[in-house]
Amino acid sequence: MASSSDPQAFYHEQRARGPGAAVAPTASEVRQGFASEDAQTAAVPALYQPLTVRGVTLKNRIALSPMCMYSSQDGFATDFHLVHVGQYAVRGVGLVVMEAAGVAPEGRITPHCLGLWKDAHVAKLRQIVAFAHAHKAAAGIQLAHAGRKASTTAPWLIKVHGANADAAHGGWPGGVCGPSPLPFSDASWAPHELDAAAIRRIQREFADAARRADAAGFDVLELHGAHGYLLHQFLSPISNARTDEYGGSFDNRIRFVVETVRAVRAVWPPEKPLFVRLSMTDWVAAPAPGAPAGGWTEEEAIELARVLSREGVDLVDCSSSGSSPLQSIPLAPGYQVPFAAALKAQVPGLLAGAVGLITSAAQANAVLAEQRADLVFMGRALLRDPNLALDAAAQLGAFAQYPHQYERGRAKTRLTFV
Repeated sequence: MASSSDPQAFYHEQRARGPGAAVAPTASEVRQGFASEDAQTAAVPALYQPLTVRGVTLKNRIALSPMCMYSSQDGFATDFHLVHVGQYAVRGVGLVVMEAAGVAPEGRITPHCLGLWKDAHVAKLRQIVAFAHAHKAAAGIQLAHAGRKASTTAPWLIKVHGANADAAHGGWPGGVCGPSPLPFSDASWAPHELDAAAIRRIQREFADAARRADAAGFDVLELHGAHGYLLHQFLSPISNARTDEYGGSFDNRIRFVVETVRAVRAVWPPEKPLFVRLSMTDWVAAPAPGAPAGGWTEEEAIELARVLSREGVDLVDCSSSGSSPLQSIPLAPGYQVPFAAALKAQVPGLLAGAVGLITSAAQANAVLAEQRADLVFMGRALLRDPNLALDAAAQLGAFAQYPHQYERGRAKTRLTFV
């Protein structure tokens, strides 16, 4: 790292980047054993290189993957969300993405999921975003509609109430909808088929939720087009058996997603990035019992990504699966990274996000250094180790800023009395 002729100015400029930013350790920090002398001149690892997307600059390439917390009432964020998201902002994650927020009450996965369907939801979210910004983290939120996978039960309540939430437990069995009247499984609620008016209404709900996300101050918006939820349901022939303009051919099946993205991009500020999470495959081979047409494929996902790039999408977050209980997923470390790599290679100009069983600093850094992705989303790894973004730098031979309040807890490279 380059030094400055004014050490004090250099220090303050670097430390203003916030926790988790790669910085040059001071001579005092080396003397105290918090860093080696090599770290003063070490190259910045790929994981800690800043990333600028439109008008937003991330201080590193680590993103908190949106994960359902099932801790809302009537869609409202709570102090739990403030602490949950806030801990990652304090502990150096570059982009903290809040969980899937339902654009309509019947679009939630469970009665306890986050929502953004009314203006009253904005105030608490604004507080959470302000806290993230105070620690120099960018804040994002994922917008979603669960479609035929709605009105289910939070995982820890399944043994008490069963997998589906009925009306007695806050659910809405009669309001479950989808592109076709095809349930996810024999044990799932049967959805009613969306007509043209309902499709238009849901697209307006996505756009209205995007406006609220902007009002809350979010920097990044992600649309959830994966894991078998409504956007994905239109894409996959497993869940979409329509014969109108929204079903059948590839162009018809992507129509709902493209129109929704277009509606959101029209109201989401041009200086703010728009991401889409896609399932890059259903992992269902054709023919399969109950899925004679097979499912959504990687080739189709990449072609859709080309279309989305032209519609103003900046990054595709490359996930997979969720359309059918018949899926067969070849789980392995980084098993979805090849999707991001393929997208990055085949759709120039569109950023690729990697996600899925990326569990270590070395693994995440390699994905970026080998240019297989531009951003790494981490979920369970950060649940297990909220300090990962702070401590991973040392594992990669670099030095990351700590929160000032936690500096004394930084691991030392050697024991000292200083």
